Parts: sequence; structure tokens; C-alpha cells
Amino acid sequence: MTRWDAKELLALPVRMHGIQLGKLVDALLDRNADRLLGFEVVCGDGAHRFLPYAVARIGAGEIAIDSALTLIDERDLDFYRRRSRRLADAGFVEPWVDEDGTVREALSAA
Repeated sequence: MTRWDAKELLALPVRMHGIQLGKLVDALLDRNADRLLGFEVVCGDGAHRFLPYAVARIGAGEIAIDSALTLIDERDLDFYRRRSRRLADAGFVEPWVDEDGTVREALSAA
């Protein structure tokens, strides 16, 4: 199973066909489970939008999307903010994200 370090994941740009559309600002988790719902993205026009995790393709050096229409408009972002919690507020010290969106604490080397 593929896993990503959450800190590295949040540093990836959002691109469509190689064109950078924005940068991740935050990861939003399900309010009742440690599962990623999506990302808050600040786009080139300065607007904040919501990118559902289900449509994001995490690859080498980017989060790719097939259409800019998958970025949910800023006025609807509050809907997702109210029904989720920020990854930064979830209490993880070194979170990792599994490919199914489950957020887990880093595994100990011991």
C-alpha cells in the first residue's frame, strides 16, 4: 500500500496537465474518523478552493487533477470546513496518509 508523509504531501503543487493551479493550504479530515476528505487549495487567482481527495492523483512531485472543475468554489469551501477538522488540529505528531485516505501516526523504527 502506498503511503505519503503528510508534511511532504502538503508541500506538493496542484497541477492540471502540468500547469500549476495552486498550492495546498491545509488537509481536511472527516469530523468523526481519521480519513482525509480533501484539501484546501489557494489558487493562482488568490481564491481558496476545496479539492476532494477522491479526485486528486498524488504523483511524483505533484497532485494532479484532470479538470479545474474539480476545485470546488471558494463560497462552497465553508461547507467542507464546517463538516470537517483540520489535519493540524487532529493531534498527530508525524502523520502519514494511506492511499485510501486514512491518516495514521508515523510508525516507530523500533
